[in-house]
Amino acid sequence: VDAEPGDVPVYWACGVTPQAALMASCPPFAITHSPGHMFITDVPDDAYRIA
Repeated sequence: VDAEPGDVPVYWACGVTPQAALMASCPPFAITHSPGHMFITDVPDDAYRIA
């Protein structure tokens, strides 16, 4: 894909990319998700913010 004038690059927060990085780097421990199995909750984002 060629960038065109006025295009704004963005990062797509996909879970598969970090999983590939984890598999390639072989860390001793990591927590992630399985593609197609995201964690869903009814807790609003504000509940996780530190004051």
